[in-house]
Formats: sequence, C-alpha cells, structure tokens
Amino acid sequence: MADNKKRRRTEPTDETLPFKNKLKPDSAILEILTQLKNACSSSSGTKTLTLEDLSLPFTCREVADLSLSSVQTNIESLILKIAHSILSGNGFAFDVPSRSSANQLYVPELDRIVLKEKSSLRPFANISTVRKSAITARIVQLIHQLCLKGIHVTKRDLFYTDVKLFQDQIQSDAVLDDVSCMLGCTRSSLNVVAAEKGVVVGRLIFSDNGDMIDCTKMGMGGKAIPPNIDRVGDMSSDALFILLVEKDAAYMRLAEDRFYNRFPCIIVTAKGQPDVSTRLFLRKMKTELKLPVLALVDSDPYGLKILSVYGCGSKNMSYDSAHLTTPDIKWLGVRPSDLDKYKIPEQCRLPMTEQDIKTGKDLLEEDFVKKNPGWVEELTLMVKTKQKAEIQALSTFGFQYLSEVYLPLKLQQQDWL
Repeated sequence: MADNKKRRRTEPTDETLPFKNKLKPDSAILEILTQLKNACSSSSGTKTLTLEDLSLPFTCREVADLSLSSVQTNIESLILKIAHSILSGNGFAFDVPSRSSANQLYVPELDRIVLKEKSSLRPFANISTVRKSAITARIVQLIHQLCLKGIHVTKRDLFYTDVKLFQDQIQSDAVLDDVSCMLGCTRSSLNVVAAEKGVVVGRLIFSDNGDMIDCTKMGMGGKAIPPNIDRVGDMSSDALFILLVEKDAAYMRLAEDRFYNRFPCIIVTAKGQPDVSTRLFLRKMKTELKLPVLALVDSDPYGLKILSVYGCGSKNMSYDSAHLTTPDIKWLGVRPSDLDKYKIPEQCRLPMTEQDIKTGKDLLEEDFVKKNPGWVEELTLMVKTKQKAEIQALSTFGFQYLSEVYLPLKLQQQDWL
C-alpha cells in the first residue's frame, strides 16, 4: 500500500497550474484581440506592393491565374514553336526557367521569395536530358487534355497515366512545376490539384462548390480544405484572428476544447509541411476577412521553416509566391524562450541533433530571418541551448494546459513576434 501511495501521480488542478493565476478575465483578453483585429483591418487598406512597383536591378519571373482557354492557347503556341524548330532542322528543346537556389531572391519590400529570370535549355537530342524532355512533353500533352475536357485531376492521377515513363511521382511533380512556370500560370490554373490534407474549424462560413459550410458544426475533425480553391467563395466570419497550427495533435486538442468559442477564431492546420491548398486557403481568408494570423509551431528549426513557408514562400515554388504567401504572420509560440519562461521540465525537452543545429544556423543566414530581430534572438537561443520541444510538451501540466492557460496568457500579454 505504501508503494502504491508513493507512485500515485497527482494531476494538476486549476490551483496548481503554472501561471493560471496570472490570467485576467476573458473579457480583457477579448478586448486586446479586438484591438489587434482593428489594427489589422486598418493596415489592410494600404496598397500591396508588387514587383512592378519596385525598381529592381534584374528581371523576375512571376506567374498569373489564367483561364483554361488561356492555358490551352499557351500550350499550343509552345508546340507550334517546337514544330517550327524541328522543321527548320534544329531539333527541339524546352526553355525551362531555373528554379535553383541561385536563381531565387528574398525581396524585403515584398517580404517574400521571388524567382529571377534565368532559364536553361532541356534538349531532346541530348542523352543527359532526353528522358526529362520526354516527361516534359508528356506532362504538357496531359495538361492540354485537361484544358479540352475542363476537368480536374490529382497529382497522383497524373502520375498513374504513365508510370513507366515517370517512374516516381517526385519526378512528375517536379516537371509539373516546370511546366507551370514555362506557361506563366499558377499550378492551380493547370487543373492539377493535390489530395486533401489541410483542415479548418471555428468561426468561419464559406461556400464549397455551392454548398454552404459552417465550420463551427464540423466536429473536432473540422472541414477538409478543398484542393481546388476556385470552389471556395462567400467567406464570412465573426472571428477576431486566425490561429495557424503546425501539428494535427495540437489542432485536435483546440478543436475538442472548442477554443474558438471562448476566443472567437478560425483554426487551420496543414498537419505538418504546408501544402498548396492550405497556403492558398489561408491567403484567401487573410485577404477577404482582413484578420491577423497567429502561428503555433514546435520550438525547433523546422517549426520556424514551416512558418516561413506560409509567410515568405518556399524556394521550390518561388515563381508563384505572390499567390501562395500570407504576409505578416505573427509567431505566437512555442518559442525557445518559452521553455524557461513556462518552466517546461527537462524531461519534456529534447536535445537537438547535429542536423537540427545545422538547420538552425542555416536559417540564421536567411535574409527573411535577419529582417526580424525577434526571430534572430529566438533562433540564436535555440542553437545556443541545443534544446527543442514540441507543442505537446505543454501537456506535462495537463492535457488542456495549451487551451486553458498557455494560449490565453500569450494573447493577454500580446506575446507574439
């Protein structure tokens, strides 16, 4: 009996939860959030800078949302040019924009990564590029078929149309981005979508292909974000902010606790690495609803990388950064300084691997990190202490500590970067 007594773990109560006593009434926190929303709405009225507004010493390549008929016309013009080259005895080669790191640049005025003008030839009559040229031609042919039929397919569908040629979906996906860039259109303009991945829950109503969706009535699983953003319209919300969550586990905790009812918000997650549909959906919410976006990610270099993809864009799709990025996302947590501030026990912290430390140091060299002194300070602390932690580390104080104490206190203290 004595042994059992010793081993019994006492669950934290409201009185023992760290920092619970610092919380003000919800009404005070709601007032702070209302001010944040109003400030965001005011700043949304200012004109958004574009590449054309800047006098950059080099040319950049950007794509546009095109109609199916325009995509079809661009493909046919490309094929006519190739046919003319063959008939002239010059063979043919695709002029493919370079998406390498050397051809990309972070523009501070736009706060996003852009693609410069450099391109390279992909000749058919060359043993090193013949296979990739064949894949490119096949992808162009399949996109033309989609334009004629006016239908959508997934990237997986596209891969399975010619498995022997593509061999691996990574190869067909990469060439699909090349084709999008060559034709000067967004990837969604090609009518090729990724499988549903992201989910949304909370104070949002929107139409999905004509059906009205109320995200407060979708249960803790939420509503899957439509892979085709063109289906989404009529967005309305009484939310005060958008909460962007990295992990599915944290999202489910907040959804089950109905966090969005206590503090009116929209909660969205891509369940890890951001997919195109979630990035497009987040941008659409930010643009149409004029709400601030607060991000909750793991306290590790990859959490910050995920946050930067939403905010500044990914290098892989820098050609489409104008449509995929959501400016002015605020880093709410979990930040390296939070580990000591909230007294996260040592057993809930993880040692950073050599690869983690290298990733952290590499991030410190990125211009989009250097632009934000707060990010530099937090990342420097992370690399120095060599400690990381997941959002779930907060569960050491109780499974609902995230929604009951941590997030409300963060909002109350306006503790974001």
